[in-house]
Amino acid sequence: MGTQPAMLPLDPNEILVAASEEEMLDLGRRIGVRMRAGDILLLEGDLGAGKTTLAKGIVEGFGASLAEDVSSPTFPIVHEYRGGPAGAHRTVFHLDLYRLETQHEVRGIGLDDLLDAVEDGAAVMLVEWAERFPRLWPADAIRVRITMCDETRKLSLWRPAVE
Repeated sequence: MGTQPAMLPLDPNEILVAASEEEMLDLGRRIGVRMRAGDILLLEGDLGAGKTTLAKGIVEGFGASLAEDVSSPTFPIVHEYRGGPAGAHRTVFHLDLYRLETQHEVRGIGLDDLLDAVEDGAAVMLVEWAERFPRLWPADAIRVRITMCDETRKLSLWRPAVE
């Protein structure tokens, strides 16, 4: 039996640090390995913070695609990655909401269908710029906040308490 990866912090007071693009990819891989079908990660941070780089590692760690095959969905808005070992189908919906202005536009990309698939356990979802539309996400979605300090990125992960 293989060793289980160390649990990632899900407390906003615990910080993960990446000092390079490769370290950000590695953090993403560590997060991806821990993800389970039905998870939603809301990636928050300024332009250039490293959300897409983190997403590349997450997709690879989850087993849906290689990091090198993951790209920013800024213009298509949604990318879908499917892969995994035989018998272990893995799907990731990767959204980038930077160019959208209204909740109506977000719903117009088929968000409700994507959320239904995630809720049914058929996929996981990564959402860049999710903070622009806070009312659209389930209360138990995992928040990932990336802050920049020179060349270093600091990540906080947390799942809000659900009452």
